[in-house]
Parts: sequence; C-alpha cells; structure tokens
Amino acid sequence: MSTISERFSILQSHLEKNCKSKISKISGYVGFIMRKLLFSVLSVGPIPAHVAIIMDGNRRFAKRHSLLQDSIDPASGHRLGFRSLITTIQYSFEMGVKCVTVYAFSIDNFKRSPQEVQMLMDLMREKIEEMSAEDGVFKALDVKINFWGNLELMTEPTRLSAKRAMDTTVHNKGPELSVCVAYTSTNEITHAIEASVRDLKGKDQVQVSDLERNLYSAGCVEPDIIIRTSGETRLSNFLLWQSDFTHLQNPKPLWPEFSLRHLVWAVLEYQRVYAYLKNKKEGIEKNK
Repeated sequence: MSTISERFSILQSHLEKNCKSKISKISGYVGFIMRKLLFSVLSVGPIPAHVAIIMDGNRRFAKRHSLLQDSIDPASGHRLGFRSLITTIQYSFEMGVKCVTVYAFSIDNFKRSPQEVQMLMDLMREKIEEMSAEDGVFKALDVKINFWGNLELMTEPTRLSAKRAMDTTVHNKGPELSVCVAYTSTNEITHAIEASVRDLKGKDQVQVSDLERNLYSAGCVEPDIIIRTSGETRLSNFLLWQSDFTHLQNPKPLWPEFSLRHLVWAVLEYQRVYAYLKNKKEGIEKNK
C-alpha cells in the first residue's frame, strides 16, 4: 500500500498530464495543494481505513432541479451522482482512506420499471468502463476494483464489464473500491451460509469464522463510517453484518450535492467519537 505522500505524487503527475490548458493546470494544481494541506491537518487525528457510502438522492435531485423531462436524459440525476462519486473516491484516497465501498444498486431496485432498470444497467456499464480507463485517476492510483453482490442478476454486458474491471485490477496494490450492485446484506449473508454449509467437510456446525470467510467483503476491514446522504437514517440492507462498530452519519445534502466539505466534516465527526468506539469494541472483545 502506498503512503499518503506517494499517492499525492502520483495524483500530481496525473493532474499535470491531463490538464489541457495552462489556466486549468494552474487551477487544478492550486486545488491539489490546498487539499494536501487540509488533509495534512486532518491526519493529526485518526483517518478512517474504510468509508462506506449509501448514495441516496439522485432522483430527488433531478426532480428538484427539473431535470426529469421527456426532452432531457432521464439518467441525468445519476450522471451527476457519478461525478460526486468520482471526486469523493479521489478525495478519500488522497487523505489516506484505504477502502471505499458504495451502494450502487440494490436487488430491490430490480422491482423498478424494466425501462429504468435497463437505463441504469447501461449507465453502470458506461461508468465501469470509464473508471477502468487507462488515462483515469484510478489507474494512476493503482486502485483495485471489486463488485459485491449477486452479479448474475445484472444484464450480461454490464456483468462482463464488471468482470473485466475486476480481472484487470486484481493484482493492483493501491486502495480498494468496492461497488455493491445487485446487492442486499441479507442476500450476502444467505450466500455466506450456503457456501459455508457446502464447505463443512466433516465439521459439526458452521462457525462465525466460516461465514465471514464467505462474505462478499471477506478480506476487507469493517467500515469505520457509513454515510447515507439526503438525511435518511436507514441502512436499507447495507453491510448489516459488518457495521456493529461503525459510525453512522446521515448528512442532509442529496448525493449529487455531496462535496469535499461534507467528506471532511464526516471525518471530523468520526475523529470526535473515535475513542468511544474503540473503547466499546475493545471492551466487548475482551469479554468474549
């Protein structure tokens, strides 16, 4: 895993390579330096290793801003949400977060109209390929991309794009991005139970360690923070097994409105309760 300083050097080189004009290069470089200073101050406190996000509010944002009209792309809210996703992931990795997990598409979302489901699958395929592009920031950071969920439920072109992204990044040594798609936590736990039963091999019963080894998230540290935008306070069947000591946050901005200042505030809120969460976890583990 590269250090924060090494990541900044990589990002600086990527920035200089991809900024087309002198003005945009200067502007991008100034923003980069300001973030570097800000994250240096933040790093005085504990930086979360794993941030998980429920990206809520794309459709509400589109309706609020009158983007859902026949003459306008019906996926406009989700496209703007993807822009927030890329910047949030980049800022998270810049500040030293090792893993980011996002809830992109629930199994329950397949109950929407076939037209909307197809539109979202097509958009997802487009964005998966964009994330995996050779000239993208994820390539510069050596990001490993995972897709967690029942991928067989996805349309074939989208599933194949997801598989290619995982195959081409499987050996990357940088931070990890995990995308929960065709996912619910109950489905993940059911999948883990079924896999554990198949692997019993003479043992009398399934152990907790067996289940955890067969979760989609196996090998990834538990999330330190779960952020659900738009002010909603429900987890909506997201990482239920993994979030017993997670700091839950529900900022009011809709997902396309989520910005650097909201991410920084989320980390500050985590730092404020870090000692409490750590003591609770250590106390429970001591009493096991």
